Amino acid sequence: MNMTEYVFTPDLPVTLPVVGSEQRFPVGRVFCVGRNYPWPDAVGQSRQPPVFFMKPASSVVDAVGEVAFPSLTEDFAHEIELVVAIGEGGANIPENEALAYVWGYAAGLDLTRRDVQRTAKSNGLPWEGAKVFDGAAPMTAIVPVTRAGHPEGELWLNVNGQERQRDSLDSQIWSVAEVISRISRSVALRAGDLIMTGSPSGVDGLQPGDLISAGIDGIGQLEMRVGPRALTPQ
Repeated sequence: MNMTEYVFTPDLPVTLPVVGSEQRFPVGRVFCVGRNYPWPDAVGQSRQPPVFFMKPASSVVDAVGEVAFPSLTEDFAHEIELVVAIGEGGANIPENEALAYVWGYAAGLDLTRRDVQRTAKSNGLPWEGAKVFDGAAPMTAIVPVTRAGHPEGELWLNVNGQERQRDSLDSQIWSVAEVISRISRSVALRAGDLIMTGSPSGVDGLQPGDLISAGIDGIGQLEMRVGPRALTPQ
């Protein structure tokens, strides 16, 4: 029997806990949807084609303990989002079949270097520098669809006890089924893929010591404190 030899020992897969189980969900790719809620200052946003970007699986962490304040930013922002966990792969998935590919859901934070994002947008550049850093995607345990069905409630986020974000999942411009179908037209989805489905208005900055509490009705809640600022290399 031939055994593959690697140049170095590969990392173990990134995983998330599963509600009601000792098993963990292995994370593949992380797709993210931008501009998927109506914001008060947005112009012509309704039903515009959704914006997609990605975070690496390595940015996913359990939503417990401390949020690291990343380097290279003075405007570190929170975004609470519904996370869709894909349990079956497929390409060109019809919208009316898309929810059958969902294994479960979680609540997640799409943490962002907001100032870096603004600069990138103003120069017509990609967002990855704003969205990708260690610990950029804390997530709660995944709730299987077989346990809780498909969520219909609200998502919300407080900082130091003050509400900043709250909206209904029904306010999403593009539904979960539509998002799954659209991504699958571009790239075949795989079991283990995660989709962060966008954040409502109220996105704002975080400071060291801030306490973030957030959640999604019927899915999960998180509480994390922002750590000290990371040193920016000179």
